[in-house]
Amino acid sequence: MSVTIKDVARAAQVSVATVSRTLNGHGNVAEEVRRRVLAVANDLRYTPHAAARSLSSRRTQTLGVVLPDLHGEFFSELVRGVDQVAREHRLHLLVSSYHGRPDEQVSALRAMRGRVDGLLVMSPYAAAHASIVEELSPALPIVLINAQSDAPEVLSLSVDNYGGAQAMVEYLVASGHRRIVFIAGPEDNFDAHERLRGYREALARLLPDATEWVLPGAFDEASGHAAGQTLLAASQRPDAVFAANDMMALGCLFSLVQAGLKVPADIAVTGFDDIPLARYVHPTLTTMRVNIAELGARAARLLLTRLNTDTAAQDAQSHQARHDLREQEESQHDQIKPENQRQRQSEPLRPELIVRESGARRGGGA
Repeated sequence: MSVTIKDVARAAQVSVATVSRTLNGHGNVAEEVRRRVLAVANDLRYTPHAAARSLSSRRTQTLGVVLPDLHGEFFSELVRGVDQVAREHRLHLLVSSYHGRPDEQVSALRAMRGRVDGLLVMSPYAAAHASIVEELSPALPIVLINAQSDAPEVLSLSVDNYGGAQAMVEYLVASGHRRIVFIAGPEDNFDAHERLRGYREALARLLPDATEWVLPGAFDEASGHAAGQTLLAASQRPDAVFAANDMMALGCLFSLVQAGLKVPADIAVTGFDDIPLARYVHPTLTTMRVNIAELGARAARLLLTRLNTDTAAQDAQSHQARHDLREQEESQHDQIKPENQRQRQSEPLRPELIVRESGARRGGGA
């Protein structure tokens, strides 16, 4: 026979409501009582019934995460950051991928309805595909990651891709490089677009007589390797390669080293993101560091602010608790809005230049 919440309450000599508040992490339970209830629940091996909790609280205790893909270190780091915050709040994750296809993203969003309390969506296509934005129901709290949306009910959090790309070009020019090739990402990808824009504008500003050199890429190792093969066949090779992400940089690096070139002596190679593998290849990769796990964690915290996971709102002072939460949320939103404009985008995450062996300065300096 399974143990019920009434059994825990009887053994701990408290009310069922006190057991519920303790197990749900409410703050209005005396520490001594909280410890006793948790000890009894552990001894009895009591596990709250998920369906019953959902019915009573009208919450699934689950956050949805919809990503373009699940392959690669970027997405694993992002999910790790989201999961850390979710675990702190005793929440679970429901993760789905749409394999880079906007039509499948719509299906993934629809499948989340009724199963999650809020959604984190990484959608580089949100600005270009109105049909996807329409699927973001105002009834379901949503935070977009690295995307833009005009929908007033949708919050967004992004990386300063434009500023990061400018910083990398500035470093390469200061290091003595003049022919700088850029391996771009997918044309309809928001991150790729901003990083290409940063490269072009920095190059025009710092080297007005230089000609931009852009090769196509797809944010994967194969396209970076193909770009490397193109450079090997070129009549004049560049001084440096700046790939729009680390996966392409690693593919290009492998291609050049395999052909016998010395990096960075013959050609410097740099990337963007600082995935964990970047520090373990040879030569180690110079890149723009994005704290990917922190990006996921910040997005999760932003979503939780919208969700009102402070369950004290269900207690006797629920009205005041909801009022305080609204004031907190409005205060946070006001901090990220210009004075005369209600803007729903949080302060972007600033990438950091990480100089390693592959992008050392010309002449051997680091």
